[in-house]
Amino acid sequence: MQNAYEEKTDEKLVELSKLGDKQAVDALMLRYSGLVRGIARGFFLAGGETEDLIQEGMIGLYHAVGDYKSGAGSSSFKNFAHLCVTRRIMDAVRTAARKKNAPLNDGLSTYELDVATDTALSPEDAMILQDDRRELRQKMSKALSDFEFKVMTMYMDGMSCAEICEATGKIAKSVDNAIQRSKRKLQEVFKK
Repeated sequence: MQNAYEEKTDEKLVELSKLGDKQAVDALMLRYSGLVRGIARGFFLAGGETEDLIQEGMIGLYHAVGDYKSGAGSSSFKNFAHLCVTRRIMDAVRTAARKKNAPLNDGLSTYELDVATDTALSPEDAMILQDDRRELRQKMSKALSDFEFKVMTMYMDGMSCAEICEATGKIAKSVDNAIQRSKRKLQEVFKK
């Protein structure tokens, strides 16, 4: 029965979910869980857990399933889900910072949206996101070694450890150590 859902398009699964089909919702949630994890990994939480952001992203994905409207002139479900997940995670970071929640207070978005294809993002928000990304990269380049900077940039762009190993020609232990060192160094930078 599950194979029948795997073969259906996103839009068909959304249509089924709106008719009350819980398995269609589950199929979409499973299909896009990797996207949610990738987006959540693009946010740096000094002292926080990525799992918290993944949960927020999954909530955003669930809302995307319920809110998506297909038809002429609408974007694909994938683009809509991407936008909903990203906004939910960004809202969670902003809300936590406003409430002075210590672990999330240093939350910093490192995820760069493709503003050329995202018409729902205002030009002001797009500029702010680009400026945040640029500022983070400048701080990273000052605090990290060349290898750490390269590895951390690939990691924040959603590459797996195996993909980073292949791209850099280094073993997994070296890549993992570079990521851990980078996280500690960046936590110190953002505490200041």
